[in-house]
Parts: sequence; C-alpha cells; structure tokens
Amino acid sequence: MRAATIRVLSYASRNGTKTMAGMMMMNRSPMLAHQTFVCSSPSYLFQAKRTLKTLTFGTTKENVVERSDFPPSLLHKILGQDTMAVIGYGVQGRAQSLNMRDNGLKVIVGLRKDGESWNKAVEDGWVPGKTLVTIEEAAKQGTTILYLLSDAGQKSSWSTVLPHLTQGKTLYFSHGFSVVFKDQTTVIPPKDIDVILVAPKGSGTTVRSLFQEGKGINSSYAVFQDYSKNAVQRAQAMGVAIGSGYLYETTFEKEVMSDLTGERGILMGAIQGLFQAQYEVLRANGHSPSEAFNETVEEATQSLYPLIGAKGMDWMYANCSATAQRGALDWWKKFYEASKPVFEELYTSVKTGQETKRVLDANSKKDYRRGLEAELQEMAKSEMWAAGRTVRSLRPENQ
Repeated sequence: MRAATIRVLSYASRNGTKTMAGMMMMNRSPMLAHQTFVCSSPSYLFQAKRTLKTLTFGTTKENVVERSDFPPSLLHKILGQDTMAVIGYGVQGRAQSLNMRDNGLKVIVGLRKDGESWNKAVEDGWVPGKTLVTIEEAAKQGTTILYLLSDAGQKSSWSTVLPHLTQGKTLYFSHGFSVVFKDQTTVIPPKDIDVILVAPKGSGTTVRSLFQEGKGINSSYAVFQDYSKNAVQRAQAMGVAIGSGYLYETTFEKEVMSDLTGERGILMGAIQGLFQAQYEVLRANGHSPSEAFNETVEEATQSLYPLIGAKGMDWMYANCSATAQRGALDWWKKFYEASKPVFEELYTSVKTGQETKRVLDANSKKDYRRGLEAELQEMAKSEMWAAGRTVRSLRPENQ
C-alpha cells in the first residue's frame, strides 16, 4: 500500500475567482477526462482534500505531486487571474505556452519581432499585438514571467526584463542555470517577487506530444524565493499547467547540476561516445554498416530501451538469453570502472562553473552558429548516422 498523507488546504487566487465562462475554456485540455470540477465557497477560498504521496525511491522517501492533486478548477483558483508571459519560443517555450493555452490560462508570448520564432508563433495561432508581443511588452504585461530563452539569451536579455519584475510578480524558470551561476550570467532577481522553477525531464517536443495524448511528462520543481508565501503551491500548479504528469521536489542548484551532468553524460554525450566506439570496433573487424548499426543502435533503441523503460534493467537481465545474461554480468562493471572517473570529472566541471563558462563563451562568439552547424554536420554525415537513416527507412511503419 502506498503511504499517503491527507490534508485539507485552502487556496485563494490573487484577485478573487475565475468566471465560469473562463473555466469552461478548460474543455480543450486532455486533463479534463481525468478530473472533476469542485465548486468554490462563497468566501472565494477553495477547499479540497489532496492526497500527497510519500513514496520510497530505493531506500529514500520523497514527496511526489501528481496531476490529480491539481484538477482544472484548482488550477484556475491558483493561476486563473494571472497573465502568463512566456519569453522565448524554443522547444520548451513553444510547448509550455501551447499547453497552458489549451489548459484555459491567459498566455502571451514575448519575442523579437519578425524573427524566425515570431513567425513560428504566428503559425501556432498567437496574434501579433495581442497575444504575441515584444519581450519588453510581455515582461511588462505578465504577472508570471516564464523566462524560457536559451541560457545565453537569458543573460543578454536580462536588462530588458528586469525593470518589469515589479513587486508581487512571479519569475519562472525551467532550468536553474542563470540563477545558480549568477556571477557569470548577472541574473539576480529582485527580492520582492517569487522565483520558481519547473524543469520537464525531456524535450519540449515530448512535453507537448504527451500532453496532447492525455499523458504527462515527469518534471522537477523548486522554489528559490518565496515572497508571497504561496510559491510552493504556485510552482506545483505551474508544473501541472505546463503539462507535467507528476513532479518531484528539488532545488535550483541540484536541478542545474544534475541536468548539465545528465545531458553531457548518459543522456547524450556519453551515449554518443559509446555508440561511436562500438560501431567503429565492429566496422574495423569487417562488419557491414547495417550490421554494425543494428547491433549498436537499432536493437538498443527499438527493442531493449523501451523494455528497460517499462520494466527496468534488472528485469532485462533476468529475461534475456543465458549467453547475453552472462556476458552483461561479466562486462558491466568494467564499463562502470572505466566511465565513473569521467563522470566524476564531468560533475566537477559542472559544479565549479567551467561548463557554464564554456556555454556562455561559445554562444557569445559572432560566428558561433556557423561553427555549430559544422559540428552538427560532421555528426550527421558520419557513416554511423548515415547508415541509421537507411535502417530507419526500412522500418515497416516508414514504408
């Protein structure tokens, strides 16, 4: 049986209640199929029983917030009077703004006028002069500012946004980078606002697609500054509003340390290094490109990883052939011993701010985009990923 703590909490929006007409906009949200409206009391205080779960992860107990803790009616009680100003329209800005709009919240998007992102936002239905405005105007109009520019972009645009972060507003991040490494970014929020974070554990593309399927991404949330004394609830509610299925608590510092380590490590950097190393060894020993790619990438991503995601690596080890099982048990510790020092070096580089400096320095170069494109093309044109394009084209669903 799952351990649970049942509490009765009261919430009040900043400026009273949301109209029923506004609440009916929620019908566009896939959340509605799973939730039930609860009427507010005459005093405009919302009271609801919320089951806050405490679950055991390994040997550690942690609190978990689920989407069911914040049904649409409660989201509107907490956030319904806000103007959500999304600054930036990259993969996270686009996904989070569209999900909040579909959840019936008032959303505007702030961008550089007539840029590539501006045109993309117009295609998505944002209206210039109304729901699509300049960065400065969005920061001025918004009561909750979702600062979702790139890390380098947050540094360069901070002087534009800062004057409009007036008393009582909320500043929202999806990455702790700018705040934690303030000595390099100069992003120092005013003391009289809430500063919160919701960090989806996946690409913005996945944040949007899971939401549209009626599912939800897992996310972390954190509070850096609680001026209103309601920042925790607002962070949790924002997490559900942008499409999270469940959330776990962290801090700004822990989020940025784990995130930078993960993307440089096992999520992207390390996995590409391991793929490339095995592929090259197979090719050097006479295996064809198709065989080398299938044994390195295709079998992993199409067969094993989905099973590991669904059932765990322990299940995979217990449910494979005896030959595969013996080999994996014999070799995994060698890979562990070889890679752990690299991960330790990586974490130190993150913690000391060296990775932050590297990112900011690289993005500040005038020819960075040209150099980046060359690096990406080098990978795209490599034999391994060229072979991968052919292999993927042969999947039955791509015929």
